[in-house]
Amino acid sequence: MRIGTKLIHSEGSIDKNTGALSTPIYQASTFHQFDIDNFGKYDYSRSGNPTRDVLENLIAELEGGDGGFAFASGMAAICSVLSIFSAGDHIVICGDVYGGTYRAVTKLFSRFNIQHTFVDASNLEEIRDAIKENTKGLYLETPSNPLLKITDIKDAVKVAKAKDIIVIVDNTFMSPLLQRPIELGADIVVHSATKFIGGHSDVISGLVVTKNKELSSEIRQIQNTFGAVLGPQDCWLLIRGLKTLKVRVLECQKNAEILAKWLQDRPEVEKVYYPGLEGHPGRESHLAQSYGGGAVLSFKFKSLEKTKHFLNNVENVGVAVSLGGVETIVSYPVKMSHAAIPREEREKLGVTDTLIRVSAGLEDIEDLIESFEKAIN
Repeated sequence: MRIGTKLIHSEGSIDKNTGALSTPIYQASTFHQFDIDNFGKYDYSRSGNPTRDVLENLIAELEGGDGGFAFASGMAAICSVLSIFSAGDHIVICGDVYGGTYRAVTKLFSRFNIQHTFVDASNLEEIRDAIKENTKGLYLETPSNPLLKITDIKDAVKVAKAKDIIVIVDNTFMSPLLQRPIELGADIVVHSATKFIGGHSDVISGLVVTKNKELSSEIRQIQNTFGAVLGPQDCWLLIRGLKTLKVRVLECQKNAEILAKWLQDRPEVEKVYYPGLEGHPGRESHLAQSYGGGAVLSFKFKSLEKTKHFLNNVENVGVAVSLGGVETIVSYPVKMSHAAIPREEREKLGVTDTLIRVSAGLEDIEDLIESFEKAIN
C-alpha cells in the first residue's frame, strides 16, 4: 500500500464496533476492569487510550518503524527522546537546530551531566571529529531549521553505527510523506506534529517513532513515567490532519518552489535557502533521500530596515511562530524560533537579523507573490 492510501486507510481507520469512518474520541481517564486478575488492554489513559493508539500505530506505519508515541508537544517528544541518555553520555547535535532543542540541551539536560557538541552536520568530517568515547547519540535535522542545511542521512548513519551510536532525526520539516529517515537507517524519528501533520494551526503535539522493540520499550516507559501524553481530542485532530497530508504538503511544496525562485530574482534579497533550488548546498543528497524540496524556505534581505518593513507590512499571511499550516506563515527566527540561542552563536550559524523563514501555505500563488511584492515595495 502506498503512503497516500495509508494516510486514509490505515489499521484502525474504521471503528470495529460501529463501522464509523471517523475514529471515535475516547474521552475517558480510566477504564473498568471486568476481571481483577486479568486486566483489559486499557486501565488509565496516561498509559494507553484507544484514540491515541490509532494515531500512534498510524505514525509508526507511515515512518516504517516499530512503535509510535504521541506527546503533548514537539518539545515533550524531543525531551522524552533525549531522556534515554544517562549522566556522562555525550550527544553530537547539528548546529542550526531548533531553538527549543538548543534550550533543552544547554539549559536542562546539561544539569544531568549529559554532554553535547554542536557541529555542522552537513559536513561528515565534523561529525566524525566530534565523536568521543562516551558519545551515545547523533541528533539531526535535515533540512535544518532555519537555514535548510542538508545532512546525508545514510552517510551519517554509517559514521554513527561504526561507533554504536543512536541516530535521531527531527523530520518535522518534511513529514513522512516526503522523507522517512528510519528507511534510511535512523533509529528514532521525532516530529513537532503541531506543524504539517496537524496542518491547521489548531493543535500542539509531538510524535516519536522508534525503529526496534528495544527502543520502543524504552520510549514507552519514559512516556508513561513523565506522562506528557497527547489527549484524545488532540489525537483525533492529528488523525484527521494526516488524512489530508498528501494534498496539503504537495500543494504547499509547489508554492514554496515558485516563491523561492521569485525571491531569488528580487534585487532586495541577498540569499534564498531552499533545497529545491539549483545550487542549494546538498541538494543532490536531499533529493536522493526525499521526495521534493518541502514547503519551508528562508531568505535574507540586504538590510535590516527592509526586513522589518516587510514583516510589519506583509498582508494575507501569518507573521507568527510555527509552520506547516494551511496559511502561509512568515517567521522571524531571531525573535521567534531561535530566540533561545545567544546572539553570537546565532550569527556564527548565519541566523542573522535579516533572515526570514517562510512556510508556504495553500493560497493562490499569484496572491501570495502579490502580497510579498507589495510588502517589499
